Amino acid sequence: MNVRQLELSRRTIAVAAALIGTVSLVIGAHAALNMRAIDAAKAVPTDQVTGSIGQSSRLALVIGNGHYPDASAPLTQSINDARALSSSLRKNGFDVDMVEDATKDDMVRAVNRLKSRIKRDTVVMLFFGGYGVQAGRESYMLPVDAVIWRESDVRRQGVSIDGMLDMMKEQGAKAKLVVVDASRRNPYERRFRSYSHGLAPISAPDNALILSSASPGKVVDDGKGEHSVLVSEFLTNLNAQGSAESVFNKTRVAISRASEGDQVPTISSSLLEDVHFGEAAGG
Repeated sequence: MNVRQLELSRRTIAVAAALIGTVSLVIGAHAALNMRAIDAAKAVPTDQVTGSIGQSSRLALVIGNGHYPDASAPLTQSINDARALSSSLRKNGFDVDMVEDATKDDMVRAVNRLKSRIKRDTVVMLFFGGYGVQAGRESYMLPVDAVIWRESDVRRQGVSIDGMLDMMKEQGAKAKLVVVDASRRNPYERRFRSYSHGLAPISAPDNALILSSASPGKVVDDGKGEHSVLVSEFLTNLNAQGSAESVFNKTRVAISRASEGDQVPTISSSLLEDVHFGEAAGG
């Protein structure tokens, strides 16, 4: 081997060594970055990844329907009630979806939004203020665009309260709270009935608490205040804090006494969870 060939070999070895060193550095740096990423992932709290595991989420769907074209006058209290209740529920840790003057499509979309967010640890609350009609053995919340001339129209155009409760149960909600302020004389039932039947009994599925503004089959007249009698008393007791059952029961008693028994709200309960409002809210 001559001197020129020896120099070329040395250069080749040097270049190869340099390339090997560069590749090693790249591999080492990549491995270090991977380890940092793994360590960073381990450092993220579980509740940030899964959506607050270990803390019961609170969701509320609040619907206030006031402007029905078939009604002789708007239900201004329903809108006021929905807004005031939404504000109070937010202070109690609820993530509130409020809908005013909802059409059937609006109500269906709102129900689907709620359905998509319910988890196994979720406390769910539904409020409806507006016109309600019973058809068969079920009570239906009516959208503002409902066109109803017969009982079959109620089933087709309304949203079943019992169906809502079944959906919450199927989604595995931890507890289900429902307040229905819809036992009003309405312009629909007169078209296919001799008198208004109010709402049908609403049965509570597992772990549910339901408050309706009047006894089954009864209707009540709206007062002249900013809020309905039901929501006015409910807000008073809600702001005073306490367990859900206590708030619901105190509301029922207050309305019954104030009306001297003319209006007696109905409560149906199968609640097993200790659900609280206010400072004790944690379940």
